[in-house]
Amino acid sequence: MTQPLDQRPVLVVDFGAQYAQLIARRVREANVYSEIVPHTMPAAEMLARDPAAIVLSGGPSSVYAEGAPALEEAVVTAGVPVLGICYGFQAMAHALGGQVARTGAREYGDTTAAVTDTGSTLFAGQPGSQQVWMSHGDAVTTAPPGTRVTATTPGAEVAAFEDDDRRLYGVQWHPEVLHSAHGQEILTNFLVSGAGIEPTWTSGNVAEQLVEDVRAKVGKDRVLCGLSGGVDSSVAAALVQRAVGDQLTCVFVDHGLLREGEAEQVEEDFVAATGVDLVVVDARERFLSALAGVSDPEEKRKIIGREFIRVFEQAARDVVRAHDASHEDDHPVRWLVQGTLYPDVVESGGGTGAANIKSHHNVGGLPDDLQFELIEPLRALFKDEVRQVGLELGVPEGIVWRQPFPGPGLGIRIVGEVTADRLDVLRRADAVARAELTAAGLDRDIWQCPVVLLADVRSVGVQGDGRTYGHPVVLRPVSSEDAMTADWTRVPYDVLARISSRITNEVPEVNRVVLDVTSKPPGTIEWE
Repeated sequence: MTQPLDQRPVLVVDFGAQYAQLIARRVREANVYSEIVPHTMPAAEMLARDPAAIVLSGGPSSVYAEGAPALEEAVVTAGVPVLGICYGFQAMAHALGGQVARTGAREYGDTTAAVTDTGSTLFAGQPGSQQVWMSHGDAVTTAPPGTRVTATTPGAEVAAFEDDDRRLYGVQWHPEVLHSAHGQEILTNFLVSGAGIEPTWTSGNVAEQLVEDVRAKVGKDRVLCGLSGGVDSSVAAALVQRAVGDQLTCVFVDHGLLREGEAEQVEEDFVAATGVDLVVVDARERFLSALAGVSDPEEKRKIIGREFIRVFEQAARDVVRAHDASHEDDHPVRWLVQGTLYPDVVESGGGTGAANIKSHHNVGGLPDDLQFELIEPLRALFKDEVRQVGLELGVPEGIVWRQPFPGPGLGIRIVGEVTADRLDVLRRADAVARAELTAAGLDRDIWQCPVVLLADVRSVGVQGDGRTYGHPVVLRPVSSEDAMTADWTRVPYDVLARISSRITNEVPEVNRVVLDVTSKPPGTIEWE
């Protein structure tokens, strides 16, 4: 992976923690570049990457259990600054000659830590008593030789230790979670004071470096981008356009399953802000015809994906043909832009950079015979970083802060057959919900708020002086950081009341608005 700004990475070693990605994000929030690596990576390979520091994540194992993830001693004796967290703290203590045991004093959740040295590297400027988030059954009972204990909790006499000479640090709790009151300060202190890293990872610097990287890679070649109107593809397109200008052509497939105003936002606002060369394919009738009579959600997904592939493939070939016919230069359409983000890379096992495309979630999966090389300018970034880079590049705020939207669009927010009339009903209801949430200033508090039309369900109602059988719609506001888990958002009652009143008044086909209060898990964010 390219290291933006040519920074030496902070490596986050994943010991199977649910929070490894969160640790990496918190490091970047301290304006320091980070990457996640598996605990199975040999120490020699980690050190060959010349890390500025190493953070050892938590994990579910016991360090002394058979088959537990091991920590090679070389990781903590090579002179690289190291911070151990939870299991990583225990593995570090074990490797350095300390003692770890199951004491019977387990700690889960909110705990009070007593800091015994508020002038230490990790705890400088912090109170002597602070709330921390614990999740451990084992504990370090004897600190490693050469380290000094700097914090304790009721269930862990050694809750933190430090060794400034060897630049080795550790805490038993999880500083990366918001429940640890001074967690970000601890991480920042380690990175800046302990590891001596200059915090230069900023959106402006990152955007500038990524533009230069793309310009160097593409050269004079032509580039194609499948633009969905979502945050990721829009920022990727803007970045590539800034790098290579009119060498880029974007293809926007309007499948008719977008929310109100979104097609126009891409065609007008995005183009006006970036100057990108945009080809719009109106495929609304094609998609509706293909979806006629289909109610099964998986079948709908397959149809939408298949039709998208065919439309995009034809559009791509048209662009290539037009380019070849112009004879303006001898450079082929070689590259395809994808809005892949760092979580996609991590969850897919790492990725290899440029490659011949077979399938990708951003464009619904492309056919084997559509041969381009892949360029993924955002593959080192998390979603929040992508938004900041987008703002630096002048992408309209309405797109940058757009809620995540599924590739199949409104097709999977209609429970039942997708028709033009039902899409119209859902668009109007969705537009009301989005307008009221925006008016209430809740856009940044809500990760996503799908509005679902129960098209195959009718409920009795009274509208005006008559009895009606209208459709219910479901509001699904959720809060999340990465969509891996989510909780339903506690939207104020008065906002919910306005949404319900407006929808039932302005969308006559709907006579009931309900609220989904299920977390993920067990429920998913989308209904289909």
